[in-house]
Amino acid sequence: MSVSTLATMPESVVAEGFLSRAERWSLGMRLTLALFAGGLLIIAILWDAIFTDESALANLVAGLAAALVAVPVLGAAWHSLRHPSLHGVTDQLIAMALAAAWATGELMTAAILPIVMIIGHVLEERSVIGSQEAIRSLNRLTEVGARRLAQDGTLEEVAAEALRPGDRFELLPGDRVPTDGVVREGTSSLDLASITGESVPVEAEAGGTVFAGSINLQGRLVVEVTRTGEETTLGRVVALMQTAERSKPPVTRLLERYAGRYILFVLLLAAGTWFASGNTDAMLAVLVASCPCALVLAAPATAVAAVAVAARHGILIKGVGFLEQLADVTSVIFDKTGTLTQGKLHIVGTEVAPGAPKDELLAVAAGLGAASTHPVSRALAGAVPSSERRPVTELRELHGLGVTGREDGVEVALGRAALFSQLAIAASAPPAHDGPVVGVATAGRFLGWILLADEPRPEAAAASAELKALGLPRQLLLTGDREPVARRIAALIGIADVEAQALPQDKLDRVLAEVSAGNRPLVIGDGINDSLALKAGAVGMALGARGSDIAAASADIVLVADDLRRVPTCIRLSRRCRSTLAANVALGLGWTLAVILAAATGMLGPNGALIAAVLHNLGTFAVLANAGRLLRFDETRA
Repeated sequence: MSVSTLATMPESVVAEGFLSRAERWSLGMRLTLALFAGGLLIIAILWDAIFTDESALANLVAGLAAALVAVPVLGAAWHSLRHPSLHGVTDQLIAMALAAAWATGELMTAAILPIVMIIGHVLEERSVIGSQEAIRSLNRLTEVGARRLAQDGTLEEVAAEALRPGDRFELLPGDRVPTDGVVREGTSSLDLASITGESVPVEAEAGGTVFAGSINLQGRLVVEVTRTGEETTLGRVVALMQTAERSKPPVTRLLERYAGRYILFVLLLAAGTWFASGNTDAMLAVLVASCPCALVLAAPATAVAAVAVAARHGILIKGVGFLEQLADVTSVIFDKTGTLTQGKLHIVGTEVAPGAPKDELLAVAAGLGAASTHPVSRALAGAVPSSERRPVTELRELHGLGVTGREDGVEVALGRAALFSQLAIAASAPPAHDGPVVGVATAGRFLGWILLADEPRPEAAAASAELKALGLPRQLLLTGDREPVARRIAALIGIADVEAQALPQDKLDRVLAEVSAGNRPLVIGDGINDSLALKAGAVGMALGARGSDIAAASADIVLVADDLRRVPTCIRLSRRCRSTLAANVALGLGWTLAVILAAATGMLGPNGALIAAVLHNLGTFAVLANAGRLLRFDETRA
C-alpha cells in the first residue's frame, strides 16, 4: 500500500466506494509504526541531550526508529516500480531521501523524515477519504429493508437488493424508499432533499415517481419497482462521485506522461545541490520538496466536491470534464415540449354557450375525460375533483371526432366540431386557438368550447432571464411543433430565436451549424428526438424525471428534479469549479516549485529536509482546504 494518497488504492476498492479491510489495516499500521518510531526518536534525542558521552546508544535507538518507518516507505516505493503512477513518484522520492540519509549516517534525519511524511500522508488520506465516507453514506440510504407485496397480497420483509423491476412494495410513514419506482396506490408527501435538493416535501400520488433514498412522510403508498441498484438515481450519483475521484486535470496527465523524466530531473537537481554546497541536508530537502502530492490532489479533491454539490442540487454530472466545459458555453438551445413546457395539456380558456353554466360544461367534460386515455381527455379529467365527477356509461370513442356516452342516463358528447355535425347538435364556430379545442354537449344541447394548451413551466421564464444575466443572451427554441405554437411559448418565456417543425435530423443540423459558427451551445432536451442534438452540443443536458431514458443516456448532465432553475445553478457551479480547479493546480504547482527552490538554495536551514516535509504537507492541506470551500456553494443563498 502506497504512503501517498487515495488514488493509489486498487481500482476495485475505489469502485466499491469505501476502504477494504486490508486498506484500513494498512492505514492504521502505518500510523502505528510512525507513532512508535516517533516515541523511540524522542527517547534517542533526550538520551543524546542528557548523556552526551553515550551518543552511540542514542544513534542505535534512532537507527531502530528509522528502520521501523523504512518498511512502509520502501514497500511503497517497490510497489510504485511495479505499478508506475504519478503517486509513485512521491513514494520513490521519499525512499531515495531515506536511503541517502542512511548512506550519509544521518540517522536522526532518516527517522524524522519518514515519520513526518507518513503522518502527513495519513492525515491527507483521511481528508480525501471523507469523500469515500460521503459515498458510503449515500449507499447506506438504500441499505434498508422493504415490505414486498406477494401476488396473494401478503407482505414479506426483504433487503432492498432483493427487489426486482416489476415488484411492488409498501411504504408507511417514516419509511425510506429502497429503490426507484412508480406509485400505484395511495397519496403521500416525500422528502427528496437528499436526491433532488428540494427542501419542500413533494406530493406523491398514483402515477408519480419516487426515488431511492427519499423518505415517505405521511400516507401509505404501494410502489412498483422500475430501477434497482446502480440504475437508480441514487446509484448514478454514487457512480458519478466515484468517477470524479479519478478525474485528472491536464497538468496531472502531463506529469504522468513525463513522470520518469521528472524523477531524473529531481535526481540531477539534488546531485547538483550536493556538489555545489556539499550540504547533505539540502540534498535531502530537494528530494522531499519535489514530492508533487499537492498537485496530484488538485483535481480529485475539486472534482469530488463539485459533483457532491451538484448532486445536492439535483444535478447529475457524468464527468467533471463536462462541468468544466459548461463554464465555456456561449449559447443555449432549448427543446419545447417537456423541456420549456410542462409536457401535458392544461385548460387555458372556455367559450360558454349562451345560457349554459360553466360549471356544467367542465363537469361533463371531466366525466367523459376520465373515461378516456387520450391526452386531451386526461387534461379535462383534472378540471373537476374525482369525487365530483359523474360516472359515464356506454362510452363510445369515435376515431378522430371525440367520445360519447351517458351520465345519469343523459347522452353527453365531447369532441371536435365535426362530431356535433354528425350528432345533429347545433354548435357555434370553434374559436381560433393554437392548441386543441373541444366542444361539449349534453342531452342534445351544446354547452360550449374548451381551449387547451401545453403551458410553459412556471420557472421557465425566470430560468431564461437568469441565463441572460449570466452572459448567455443567445437562446434558441428548437422544436418539432408548429410555428404558431412555438412562437407563443417563446414569447411567454422571452426567447427571440425560434425554429419550428424540426425533425431529429433538423435539430442535429441546427446544433452543428451553431458549432460551426464558433459557438459552444448548451443543448437542453428531454425526448428521444433530442438525443442526437444532445450529443452534438458542447454540453448536453437532459431533464431526467419525466424525460426518456435515451435522452438521459445521451446527455452529459441530467437534472433529476426537472427544474429549469437548476440550469443557471449548474452554470454558476461550473464557473466556481473551474476557478477552484485552476487555483488548486496553480497552488500545487507553485508551492512545489517554491519549496524546491528554497531547498536547493539552502534557504531552509540546517534542518532543511524536515522543514521541506512540513512545507510539503502544508501545501497539500491548502489544496484540500481550497477544494473544501466549494462544498459551501449553496444556490439557496446565491
